[in-house]
Formats: sequence, C-alpha cells, structure tokens
Amino acid sequence: METIRLTASGAVVRYMAAQRIEVDGHAVPLFAGVFAIFGHGNVTCLGHELEQAGEALPTWRGQNEQGMALAAVAYAKANRRRRIMAATSSIGPGATNMITAAAVAMANRMPLLLLAGDTFNSRTPDPVLQQVEHFGSPAVTVNDAFRPVVRYWDRITAPEQVIQSLPNAVHTMLDPGDCGPAFIGLPQDIQGEAYDFPVRLFEETVHEIRRPRPDTHELRRAAAALAAADRPLIVAGGGVHWSLAEDELRAFAEIHNIPVVETVAGRTSLVADHRLNCGPIGVTGCTSANAMAAEADVVLAVGTRLGDFVTGSWTVFGGGDDVEVIGLNAARFDATKHRSLPLVADAREGLTELGAALGDYRGPEEWSDRASSETSQYHAYIDKIAAPEAVASAERSTDGADDDLPTYAQVVGVVDRAADESTYVLAAAGGFPGELVNGWRGQVVHSFDCEYGYSCMGYEISGGWGAKMALPDREVVVLVGDGSYLMMNSDLYSTVLTGHKLIVIVCDNGGYAVINRLQMAQGGVPFNNLIADSRVKDVTAVDFAAHAASMGCEAETVTTIAELEAALGRARAADRTYVIALNTYAYSWTEGGSFWEVGVPEVSTSPDVRAAREEMDAGKADQRVGW
Repeated sequence: METIRLTASGAVVRYMAAQRIEVDGHAVPLFAGVFAIFGHGNVTCLGHELEQAGEALPTWRGQNEQGMALAAVAYAKANRRRRIMAATSSIGPGATNMITAAAVAMANRMPLLLLAGDTFNSRTPDPVLQQVEHFGSPAVTVNDAFRPVVRYWDRITAPEQVIQSLPNAVHTMLDPGDCGPAFIGLPQDIQGEAYDFPVRLFEETVHEIRRPRPDTHELRRAAAALAAADRPLIVAGGGVHWSLAEDELRAFAEIHNIPVVETVAGRTSLVADHRLNCGPIGVTGCTSANAMAAEADVVLAVGTRLGDFVTGSWTVFGGGDDVEVIGLNAARFDATKHRSLPLVADAREGLTELGAALGDYRGPEEWSDRASSETSQYHAYIDKIAAPEAVASAERSTDGADDDLPTYAQVVGVVDRAADESTYVLAAAGGFPGELVNGWRGQVVHSFDCEYGYSCMGYEISGGWGAKMALPDREVVVLVGDGSYLMMNSDLYSTVLTGHKLIVIVCDNGGYAVINRLQMAQGGVPFNNLIADSRVKDVTAVDFAAHAASMGCEAETVTTIAELEAALGRARAADRTYVIALNTYAYSWTEGGSFWEVGVPEVSTSPDVRAAREEMDAGKADQRVGW
C-alpha cells in the first residue's frame, strides 16, 4: 500500500480538498472553502496546512466565529445542500461561539463542518490557556457542548483516526435523511503528529447525493389515501428545494389539481402567481393558506419537519385527528410525526412515483376554484398594506407620535416591486419572517432564505455574506431589524473586504418590537423589549448608516417609502455593500396567521393575563394530539 507521511492537520486539509460533488453535470469542489479565525489552538498546525493548500481550499477570514459559521449555513442553503463550507476556530471561546451556528444548521438540516482546536490529548501541559476543567471528568472539554447540536461529533485522539472520521462526517452531511452539521475536535498536540496515511485516501472522490425511492407498501398506502381525498392539500417545505424538486412539485400539483401552501423554508417552491399556490401556511401565514388547511381532508406534507409555525401548534388542519397527513420526507423522523402516514423518500423521486401511482386522479374543480378565490383575496390584502400610500393598521402606539412611519409591509413591498430574476431575499427571526413570508411574492423559485428553523437573530448579515458567496450573480437583499443588527453586524466589514456586495435594509422600530407585540397580546404590559420600555437612562438613537459607513459600506438614511425606492435603485447600481437605514412603525403587522401555543400563566393577578390564558386553553382544544 502506497503511503504518504502527513500530520493529522495535513491529512484533514488534503482530504477536504480532494472531495468533489456533481452539480449540474459538473464535478466541483464539495468544500468551497474554510471560514477561519485563528488562535493558539489552530493557527500553528491547521492554519499552516490551510495556507499551504492555497486555492485548493480557500480560507476566508471572519470577524466573529458565530458569524462565519452562520455564513457557512447560508452558503449551504443557497446551494441547496450540494456544497459545504467549513469553519475553524481555536479552543475555548472561539469554539463555543460556534455552538449557536451549529444549532442553526441542526434545526435547518444543513451541512456544516466545524473544526475546533482542543486541549492536549497528552494532558501534560494541563490546564492550558482557555481550558475549562471538569474536576470529575478530565476528558471533558467545552467542545463536548457541541454534542446536542450536531449530527456527527468526534475528537481526533490519534492521527490515523482521520481515515475513518472525515469520511463519516462527509457522508453524514450529504445524507438526505440525516443531513446536519458535523463537528471534529482537534487537540493541539494531535494536530501536529504525523502518520503514514494511505495515498488512496486523498484521491479525488466525486459524490452524488442519494435519492431514496419510496417503499412499495408505503407508496401504495399513501396513494390510496390521497386518491380518496375530496379536499387534498400539499404543504411544500424546504425539502422541495433541497431535492431540487420544484418542477416535479409544480407538475404533480397541476396534473392532479391539488392546491399548494408553503412553509417558511418552502417559500418560493412555486412562483407566487401560480394558480395553485395559496401562499404561506401557519402562524406567519396568510388567510388563504390557512383557510384551505382548515378544510383539507388529506394533507401531503412534502419535505417539511412540521414545526409549530407551520401547523399552528397542530391546530391549522381543521379536521384535527381526522385529517390524514402523508409525510413525504427523506427523514423517517419527520415523515412519521403526529401519526402521519409515512412515505420515506427523496422529495423529487417520491412525487414522481406517487404521481404515477395516483394515475388520473384529480382534485375536484370546485376545491381548486376555492383556492384561487381565497388566494386572490390574500394578494389584494398584501397589495393594499404594501402600497406606498398605505396607512398603518388600527393598532397604534400609545402616544401616536410615530403612527406615520413606514411599516415593515411597505418596506417589503418596495423590495417586492423592484425585484427581478436575480433578486434573492434573506432575513431571519424578529418581525421580518411574518412580513416577508407574506409580502415577498417571488416570481423565481428558490429566491428566498428566511432562517426560521432556529429563529436566530444575527443570521441576517452573516448569512447574506454566505449567500452571496454561493450566488455571486444574484442580487442578495438582506432585511434586518435594529435588534438583530446590533447583535451581529461585523460581517458588513467582511463583505467589503472580500468584495461580496449585499444590499442591506435596516429597519429601526426601537427594539424588539415583534416580541413586544407577543407580550402585549398575551395580556402583558410593554416591558424590556422596546428600548423605551427598558431600564435605560436615555433613549439614544443609533445612526446605522454612519456605523455601516465606518466599515466601508456605502450607506444612507431615508425617511419615506419614496426615498427608500430611490435609494434601492442607487444600491442596485453600487459596486459594494450598500446599507439603507430607516425608522419604521413598531405596532403594525401583517395579519392572517393561525393559533400559536405559548406559555401563559395559569394564575395571575392581571385580568388581561387571565383572559389570555382562557383564550389559549380554548385554542388548544383544536389540537391534533399524540404521536
């Protein structure tokens, strides 16, 4: 057997550089690069090997470990899980900074490779800089904290373990059912130790993502259930995108005349004006999608993990326990949720074979006509509230001082009207998911990324950086609130340094306004969410444009929707990241969602809280129960 003597770090880097994946008929690098912030735990060994690799495995310098790992998640999303970025940090705080990003990847079923330095395997120098000691378990380090938030976890304690560990990590990240982040800890001494590795480990390998076909028994049961439906409905989730199944979804819906609703991750599975697209479903959904769900008798859930925002905490399907849910999913865990009839398969192959099994079945015309009627009302509502001259909803601030400010819906309307086939919109958490899921009516499939699997504030700007890396020819537009901006904004500087231009619209509504809305809606009083309602000495406004400009962005502040429209035109013409800041109204939100179960006190001195608890208990009566 031919061997080559390399350090453990050298073997990791060389193996990664040798991996390829089939994309659109071409073999391209599986690992597009490595986001890195170096410290004593990874600079001397892994850092040296990355420098030697050069363009074979490009290294990109981050500003914050969480941010660079979030950028890697967005990169994978934009590439529909077909390409991966890695992120490396030193030991200690650099590593633990990446735990949140690992959770984002885990919740969203996204591939992400995390390589973190670790303490010495020999333990001779212990305790070392940044080591957190566990008195009763000396083998435990802070890197063990990654275990709950990754699909694959390993610590390399001998160089030869790379031979098994790296392939296992890659195959986990590329598995359509088990896809998620992988973590590998690299103790400082092991990184530099050498071993005679087999040369064939580093031969170019071209991967193809597996497309599992459905089991014949499951297929027969699913087809029989759907063929008996009088009011069938398709719920399109993110798995439609990850399977590249948009065409198959459209064809399936058209041939069998079945209306489609979309989850947050599944948004833009169909173009918005398709006659069978009823819009987004659930808590952040619209009236048309939720009205159809309330009457559906058989639901085909394609590539969705059926989270509470999709199902309205399992109340959105009006038939409750009597509704038949078919779970078409590559992951068995998701396919069987809440007693769903499982159809474990790749979304594209599953739709193709289920369509063939259905034969000439078509949903009733009156049902699809109902969908068109409901959906036209939804679009009319969005057109009304997104118009430049729209007036904020009846909900008003306590003093009325800001009632004439632009609303989130109007801001989204500006982006929606200005969009072309290159536009890719990105947001996360806060108030924008509900506004964008409804107001972004994309006419191009796969033109939307809203991180709502983990609902991670701070994803927006870092994620935009990763998305632009993946889609250099697209115009990536990031919408972010003041709260998320203040949590994580340093990757604006990253985009300037690397030349990955974004358009970033920062909407300042004075704090965490959407949580203030929830607080008030459940009987509470405004407290600690809006800055004005917090323990502060002075409410000082942040000049977001000046802040962005200090990092090299082009930036301006606008005050009206007309000014925003003009600024967006200037941003599109710019050659670097362009930030547009404006104040927005904190009390107006797009309506049309469903019930959502949150914790409300069972006992309270507040009559408003007691009333909210009664309303919550009443809503729970419609839940589909049990697993």
